[in-house]
Amino acid sequence: MAVGCDMATDAFIYLLPRPLEDILSPAMILGITGGLGCGKSAAAREFERRGFRRLDSDELVRDRVLTDPAVLSALRDHFGPGVLTLKGAIDRVALAGVVFVNDAERIWLEKLTHPVVFDLWRSALAADPGTDWALEVPLLFEQFPENWFDFTLCVACSYGQQLIRLEQRGLNRTLAGQRISKQLPLARKIELADFVVWNEGSARFLQAQVDRLVDSIKPSSARIKLTPATL
Repeated sequence: MAVGCDMATDAFIYLLPRPLEDILSPAMILGITGGLGCGKSAAAREFERRGFRRLDSDELVRDRVLTDPAVLSALRDHFGPGVLTLKGAIDRVALAGVVFVNDAERIWLEKLTHPVVFDLWRSALAADPGTDWALEVPLLFEQFPENWFDFTLCVACSYGQQLIRLEQRGLNRTLAGQRISKQLPLARKIELADFVVWNEGSARFLQAQVDRLVDSIKPSSARIKLTPATL
């Protein structure tokens, strides 16, 4: 379940809930999740560097889903003009201000948008079925079927680090904590994931963990071999 690294000793630990050979295949779909501010995108870019195609669900929602005419119309009808910009687009800050304080509204929004995300996934994956994919999915264990993925990865860090990073994005500490609380606890995501990377060090620390993981699950591209001694 976990991947850890001591940069001084280059000692990695892998704990898998099922045999490694069960998740080896010529092409893979990796589901990347984690808590807010844990660095899912940073990890996904490292997989992209190693040859995976990256698909960011948050970007899909922002650029494709919330601009879809049917979705835009439904949001306008449900929430009213308060969630629209002067140009008639969705004001994501205003929308977040509504749904993160009202669970019923958040669930309504998820039921509207997630099927559209599914369709976009299907189109992307069908267009390039021989490619290894790294899909960033914030609510992977909460909302999305795990059988979409060959394996899952949780990107984790301490709660304090999450708050610091979210504050750097412009959220105050109260709002940051509120939004973190709306997701499945990070400890539970760690339990459910096939692999975990700890993202609270240098960029080199994260890169080393991803390199070791890719070399292990994609033997054809490995620079190092996974042996029983490293398990």
